[in-house]
Amino acid sequence: MKIYLPKQPILIRLGKAHYDCSFRSLVMGILNRTPDSFYDKGSYYDFDLFLKKADSLVADGADILDIGGVKAGPGDPVTEQEELDRVIPAVEELHKRFDTPLSVDTWNARVIDEALTAGAVLGNDISGCADPNYLKNIAKHNASVVVTHIRLAPRVRDEFPVYENDDVTAAVIKKLGDICQRAVQTGLSKDQILIDAGLDLGKTTSQSLELLQNQDLLAQTGFPLLLSASNKTFLGETLDLDISQRKNASLAAAAIGIAQGCRIVRCHDVEGTKRVAQTLEYILNASSQQYHDVSH
Repeated sequence: MKIYLPKQPILIRLGKAHYDCSFRSLVMGILNRTPDSFYDKGSYYDFDLFLKKADSLVADGADILDIGGVKAGPGDPVTEQEELDRVIPAVEELHKRFDTPLSVDTWNARVIDEALTAGAVLGNDISGCADPNYLKNIAKHNASVVVTHIRLAPRVRDEFPVYENDDVTAAVIKKLGDICQRAVQTGLSKDQILIDAGLDLGKTTSQSLELLQNQDLLAQTGFPLLLSASNKTFLGETLDLDISQRKNASLAAAAIGIAQGCRIVRCHDVEGTKRVAQTLEYILNASSQQYHDVSH
């Protein structure tokens, strides 16, 4: 397995918190405020259950909580007001309860604006910042953003994704680079811009696997790298696993990602992923020290 050792420090800013993630990886716990989530099927959609779920993720060691009000895949329509009603009270309450940085999984510019006002510090946008006001609102609040690659758009089924020269990695790096340049022009600094290859988002299983194997190439762009592979379809199809059976595969994907430069891992299993992240932190530190000793 390839190991990525950064030549420069990997710095991440989340609100007032600053992290040196050169070797450390942050664990982002997923909190769905949706009745039709692909993984939990709305099992904690009830607000009290949602808060208990948040409590458990923090107790398990979550460094970030990611709140989403609309699932990424096709489903029943959700109005802007419905998304606001799901997300904003959740952000307000979690902001009162925890010091843990809050992320909001939305591609809606108004929703992220109100969420940042309510206490969130990170916008997780799987649309690739398609709304021209999204990055403006991030900059207005001096917040951070996850720039994700997607071929079409959220909620749109993309059954036959094709990339130029059959090179999905190059296409993803090119598009993410263009969006990151827009973010910089909007006034954001590199430690406020995270990139995500968008596994499963307009990618076949083989394309997602290729991107997972090439995370080090994305890390070389210089922007902090987020991995979102937890329980995803490409893992299930590769190993013929039902969604309830993908825990270990998800942890393996997290290990591969961290070794290759991912420094935020978005996941359902916070406790297990935290152990993986801590183990890799020791390994990466040791590898860096060995490299330093040999080079000198």
